[in-house]
Amino acid sequence: MTDPAPRRAATRKADVLARLTTDIDAWVSTASPDGTPCLVPLSFLWTGETLIVSTASRNPTSLNLQTNPQVHLAIGHTRDVVLITGTAAPFTPTSTQAEAFATKTGFDPSSLKASYPYFGITPTRIQAWREANELAGRDLMTEGTWLI
Repeated sequence: MTDPAPRRAATRKADVLARLTTDIDAWVSTASPDGTPCLVPLSFLWTGETLIVSTASRNPTSLNLQTNPQVHLAIGHTRDVVLITGTAAPFTPTSTQAEAFATKTGFDPSSLKASYPYFGITPTRIQAWREANELAGRDLMTEGTWLI
């Protein structure tokens, strides 16, 4: 099978923004202070600048983000992947953001008895590709700045 022609950078960026808007879940990778990795699926809301996630305050991902804000996310599948490197910080959503998060994800942390803090993840690098012929242009954002 012949790979389709690689997408132009502007098309890739539009595709990434569409995925950030419509996809619900991402694989989120964190590390503990001693370097122990943790990989979990979390639902997210894209605000146009940050990804908002929420997870139980006592689970490893939450504890890791509180001590090591570096995070990696993967959205999509291996033949249409978006990889995001970013920095996480505790986040207090506005009521509009909290409602949008609950509506999009089907998960309302405020309805739970347990503490589910929110984290805002600011992307510093975003990569996207479908096939090997798109690897050369996979960086769409570096150092927090869109290249397109």
